[in-house]
Amino acid sequence: MNRLFTIFWNKYLSRTNKKQCTKNIFAFTLAETLAVIGIIGVIAALTLPNLNQSTGNKETVVKLQKLYSDLNNVYGQAIAVYGPIQKWPKGADHSVTFSDRMRDFMKNTKYCPPQNTTCWPRNDNLSLPSFITADGSTFVVWGDFNCTGTEELTPINDVVCGSIPVDIDGPNKGSNANGIDRFTFIISKRNGILPRGGQSDAWTQGNLINGCFKDRWAGCTGWVIENGNMDYLKADSNGKCKNSNVTLSWTNTSCK
Repeated sequence: MNRLFTIFWNKYLSRTNKKQCTKNIFAFTLAETLAVIGIIGVIAALTLPNLNQSTGNKETVVKLQKLYSDLNNVYGQAIAVYGPIQKWPKGADHSVTFSDRMRDFMKNTKYCPPQNTTCWPRNDNLSLPSFITADGSTFVVWGDFNCTGTEELTPINDVVCGSIPVDIDGPNKGSNANGIDRFTFIISKRNGILPRGGQSDAWTQGNLINGCFKDRWAGCTGWVIENGNMDYLKADSNGKCKNSNVTLSWTNTSCK
């Protein structure tokens, strides 16, 4: 019996030692673990801001493209009910009438009459009506039912009947900055709602340097809609990408 116990005990110790050796081979010291965690932290600190910006930009592109589609649908409904815009009543304020008729077909939560900056807290559109929709976007409306915006002709001899500046985050979120969360659409006589600063927009003559890269007031809307990105934010005022040798254009549309 003692002999059997001795054999069994020796085998148990042998297996235990092997397991212990295996554990020792693959184990990390506390210092090594802390060093790895520190390296991961540094890498995360360097990459997460760019990743977050890229994700945010993609969300903006998707939201703006959807908003563009929705605006055209709403405008189409207004035309179907009230007729062509140039035949709408020429009251004292075309913009108020335009706003009212657009809001008839949009889920809006707040209306701000002219001189009220609650919906759009800036003085650049102080005299225009604005409203906030259910998704939190702010719309400012300027209307000219005479469609006399001939200084902004498009290449197909269309004329401007109004414009719609949009803040996709509303008044209390985002950076409230042009080309980042504020964009502009125009209402044309023959082609409905169009993005300002598009490739065929005669207002900028498709000129990205003056229309978007140097002044993001409105010209970047066409870039986002047509190219599906916001890479102009990665470029300087001449369109040269900061992290590559690419110069953005209507043919080179990405800094990648």
